[in-house]
Amino acid sequence: MEKVTNQTAAEVSDWQVYLLRCADGSLYTGVATDVGRRLQQHNGELNGGARYTRSRRPVTLVWQAGCESRGEALQREAEIKSLTRAQKTELIKQN
Repeated sequence: MEKVTNQTAAEVSDWQVYLLRCADGSLYTGVATDVGRRLQQHNGELNGGARYTRSRRPVTLVWQAGCESRGEALQREAEIKSLTRAQKTELIKQN
């Protein structure tokens, strides 16, 4: 028997922060609950994706980290976006 809860799918899913390397060498930071699906969107395989990545395809996933909530993921995304390129590169290397 399945356990029924009042939580939405987003509340029980693990939020992820991720970094993509674009074809032009730039880095893109985002958040998602399904990074694989989001990567397909960024690469044009599925509808959606960010305007930034549309002209910089293909993109590849180079780093990701889990967060407990959407708020935490958005906060981490903002922190990463404020890093220098060298600091982002170091973050990728540490993974």
